Amino acid sequence: MAIASCFFCVPTPNTSISESNLKWPLLASSPRLSSSSFAGVISAKSVSFHRRVPISPVFSASIDNGGSDNNNNGGGGGGDDGGKNDGNGDGGEDRDRNRNEAMILLAESGTGLDTLPKDLAAAIESGRIPGSVITRFLELQRSAVMRWLMQFAGFRERLLADDLFLAKLAMECGVGVFTKTAAEYERRRENFFNELEVVCADVAMAIIADFMLVYLPAPTVSLRPPLALTAGGISKFFHNCPENAFQIAISGTSYTLLQRLGAIARNGAKLFAVGTTSSLVGTAVTNAFIKAKGAVDQSSEGELETVPIVSTSVAYGVYMAVSSNLRYQVLAGVIEQRLLEPMLHQHKLALSAMCFAVRTGNTFLGSLLWVDYARLIGIQKSH
Repeated sequence: MAIASCFFCVPTPNTSISESNLKWPLLASSPRLSSSSFAGVISAKSVSFHRRVPISPVFSASIDNGGSDNNNNGGGGGGDDGGKNDGNGDGGEDRDRNRNEAMILLAESGTGLDTLPKDLAAAIESGRIPGSVITRFLELQRSAVMRWLMQFAGFRERLLADDLFLAKLAMECGVGVFTKTAAEYERRRENFFNELEVVCADVAMAIIADFMLVYLPAPTVSLRPPLALTAGGISKFFHNCPENAFQIAISGTSYTLLQRLGAIARNGAKLFAVGTTSSLVGTAVTNAFIKAKGAVDQSSEGELETVPIVSTSVAYGVYMAVSSNLRYQVLAGVIEQRLLEPMLHQHKLALSAMCFAVRTGNTFLGSLLWVDYARLIGIQKSH
């Protein structure tokens, strides 16, 4: 119930653009309006947008009473968003407002649509992203590193949704090896060195998997245009699903309950592939280490057992698809985006510290659960 309630309690953006200062018909009919021509339009009315748009409330509440997202634009209820948008929102007023906010910001910064990435420009023209996303994009462009990362669509969608995404990625990968090793020792204690080969396999799997565990469930600003669903269009359905099942939909976009469940299934399939692959690498490294140790120490050759590659790899893939998938989606979409960021968005240092503490605890918990799970199904044995 606590997780479900997060769908209904979300922050709303605080933007204030006076409608009297905007030439709505002209803006709506100019999908490829350049910054120079747009500057002439707004100068006559002296539009002012000098107040900084808050970065944190990029996402807005767009949820109906039926448990799925809706833009409250007078359409039908339930989870079909009025039957217009295939679950991705079609709120005309929201999209007009988003488009005008974005064009004003681009005009003030002297940035033209033709200089933006194609997916971002298309999202602006269709009104699928609010002005606060454009503000964040312009700020990220000031950094050479961020500007380079923004060339990649996956990083662009995640950085626009969360300016601490790279910090969280560094946290997870940086503490991953330490917490995994500490958790292995906690579970094995006096048998830690006797089971060192298995420990090495677990740590190797963690190094490969940690990156994807942060990357895949991270909330995103979806710049991909929604696809119309047709009979049997499973791939189109998953295309329209959010990256994180619990993320807050931005203004002008919404997700149905079915699409949010689809996000869990899609990420679970991806993490199963990542877990199985990383385990294949980890167990192969472990077996090579065992054989090398046996060749050097002839007396211990009979005591060392190689790790079963196939069963271990499949088991780890299942573990990541279920346990890791759910834990990291709740962590990123509920704890961080819905709880911590609204409270601490003006205190980035405190927010980073809280995210570090929560992610460290989650990584340690995951290591403990993996050892118990591996022993429960019999792919690892205690000495």
